[in-house]
Amino acid sequence: MAKTGDASDPLTTLQREVIACRTCARLVRWRTKVAKEKVRRFADQEYWGKPIPGFGDPAARLLLVGLAPAAHGGNRTGRMFTGDESGNWLFRALHRAGFANQPMSVSRHDGLQLTGCYITAALRCAPPLNKPTAREVASCRRYLDQELALLRNVTVVIGLGRIGFDAALEAYRRGGRITYVRKPAFRHGAGYRFGKLTFIASYHPSQQNTFTGKLTQPMFDRVFRKAQRVLTAPVVF
Repeated sequence: MAKTGDASDPLTTLQREVIACRTCARLVRWRTKVAKEKVRRFADQEYWGKPIPGFGDPAARLLLVGLAPAAHGGNRTGRMFTGDESGNWLFRALHRAGFANQPMSVSRHDGLQLTGCYITAALRCAPPLNKPTAREVASCRRYLDQELALLRNVTVVIGLGRIGFDAALEAYRRGGRITYVRKPAFRHGAGYRFGKLTFIASYHPSQQNTFTGKLTQPMFDRVFRKAQRVLTAPVVF
């Protein structure tokens, strides 16, 4: 069986397609502008400046879906949730929960490995003001749909933020894996069962949420403990 990173691996092929994407002109202009102008604290670094593919364990049973890369985080480092405070929060929590081998993610070459977990997003390019248009989100749907089809072992999905949560639900519904008449409500810590799939909603670990106390470390840890319980012995919410 091919492993991620092998030329014959479909997930690796998809990741290369994501990196080469230039579909959304506004996002191409913005990510390129940010990568060229940079910010003072990263002035000596070379920015990635391209779309960001998902990453993690191809056999993952836990899937995390966020909104989009940060302009000076993923857009700089080339990896989801890497190089910014949101990523610091996320990987500390994943490490505490046993899904990551280290509590930090600073670059694509820092030795980080995820076990049983895969991270992706609704949008693959950093959007201006962190606000993508509906058309831009729709343009990226094909990548998320293809990822979900390839990540066959996933049984728990954590939506990081309302957009990530909704994107995950809609993608699995488009793929025929789940059905619903009314979309499940986004409430931090809420869990929803659809057959063999469980969806858990979480506030996004953005500075807007963590600095204000809307999301605390214990609140975030409880989300991953809930995921662990479902993975170990499925429960009814």
